[in-house]
Amino acid sequence: MEKGTQTNAVSIPDEVLMNKIYFIRGQKVMLDSDLAELYEVETKALKQAVKRNMDIFPAHFMFELKEEEFKTLR
Repeated sequence: MEKGTQTNAVSIPDEVLMNKIYFIRGQKVMLDSDLAELYEVETKALKQAVKRNMDIFPAHFMFELKEEEFKTLR
């Protein structure tokens, strides 16, 4: 590791991660709130970061849930 470089590796148990993956519209997805929790940031900050960097994400990276889908997850 280079001098002045720091790596913070966090191990997340597979079962915890698998419980945060949903199958919606034929795709495996994670909720923004779950991703924010994993990255230890606020959901708002995560969404802002994605919007500012849309050029590095594939077009299908993010979509909004329909109200019915959201209710089903609750």
